[in-house]
Amino acid sequence: MTPDTSIYIHIPFCKHRCAYCDFNTYAGQEDSIPTYVDALIQEINLIGNQATRLPDQLTIKTVFFGGGTPSLLSALQFDSILKALTSAFAFTPNPEITIEANPGTISPEKLNGIRKAGINRISFGVQSANTEELRMLEREHDFFDVIEAVSTARKAGFDNLNLDLIYGLPEQTLQTWQTTLQRVVDLHPEHISAYALTLEHGTPFGRWSSRGLLPLPDPDLAAEMYEWTMNFLFQSGYVQYEISNWAKSKDEGKRMRDEESENSSFILHAKRSSFACQHNLQYWRSLPYLAFGAGAHGYANGYRYSNVLRIKTYIERLANYQSPITNYDFPLSPATVNQHKQTLKDDMSEYMLNNLRLTNAGASESDFRLRFGSGLLDVYPKEIEELVKNGLLEWHKKTSEVLETSEVLRLTKRGRLLGNQVFMRFV
Repeated sequence: MTPDTSIYIHIPFCKHRCAYCDFNTYAGQEDSIPTYVDALIQEINLIGNQATRLPDQLTIKTVFFGGGTPSLLSALQFDSILKALTSAFAFTPNPEITIEANPGTISPEKLNGIRKAGINRISFGVQSANTEELRMLEREHDFFDVIEAVSTARKAGFDNLNLDLIYGLPEQTLQTWQTTLQRVVDLHPEHISAYALTLEHGTPFGRWSSRGLLPLPDPDLAAEMYEWTMNFLFQSGYVQYEISNWAKSKDEGKRMRDEESENSSFILHAKRSSFACQHNLQYWRSLPYLAFGAGAHGYANGYRYSNVLRIKTYIERLANYQSPITNYDFPLSPATVNQHKQTLKDDMSEYMLNNLRLTNAGASESDFRLRFGSGLLDVYPKEIEELVKNGLLEWHKKTSEVLETSEVLRLTKRGRLLGNQVFMRFV
């Protein structure tokens, strides 16, 4: 039986490319948006036709519009894309459909339009509530824009909002980070993402830091910020379900209060906390997702694959496509430039990297054995023994929704701070 599938759609347009950004984005090419949307629909139709030849029907559970700045598209353009998707694929009831948006790029009219088109979740790129930090990050909004964006989204009927934040910034203090997080919590979003800044090679931030023009973030201070964040968000009613992600429970009156309850099984939390991002859970559970758009990455039918990066080339590849779609294995398309047929070793390694990010669910012994025919300790005995001994991983009994008990391997709180050291052992 084919598991439910997700869809990622990349919108690579930005009004301005921020100095820290390492994503496949381009500024000043907004004139290409109409032809880019046409190319997206062409790719959706091609992959949809491929899917009809599969032995089992694909069912789509989530759609995520990432970027770039997806909110630069009009409501009508989103409506056209979503109609193409629903024509090409079967969907589960009430799918989660997310759009990333910058607070300064939305209006009441646009939010009403995209809500009507079927989008039901928004992730706002807030990053900071501090004016100087926003200026350093080259963001074009201020926190008043964030307040206005959240208020406008609520009026348009959105009841599932994520606010994205970055900590560990150069010259950022613990106090300014605490102020940012407090101001964000005061807006009562259903979901909060908080990522430590990484200085990526090839970005202005990366170049400036290598020349000594930008002070390197203090890793010890960033760790202190992270530990404070975990405690503060738990006290504020958020469940941490992934290293960098926290979600509110729908039924806060029944939220478990003590530390032992916080660390109970994710499945029990998931019943109440449907505000956990279902799309990202697809990645972290190593489940399939299709990719559309320039530079988009996908994982389906045993392939890891990615599309051509540049907007113009992506449009040309789809506009000039003539050959029968049978020339391509599902889910590859004329836009595909990189493909890798996964081995069993690849899938097991990626399972560990992805599932261990889930702070409560972790890597499930029963699920791993069901997928791969071997247990966790059969495949990774030395790695697990060493990491448990060093206090970075722990075994935990988990009870599922059908009250079956199994063991999961998950990060300890110390392990969350040193996650990369853990993940490297399974590569």
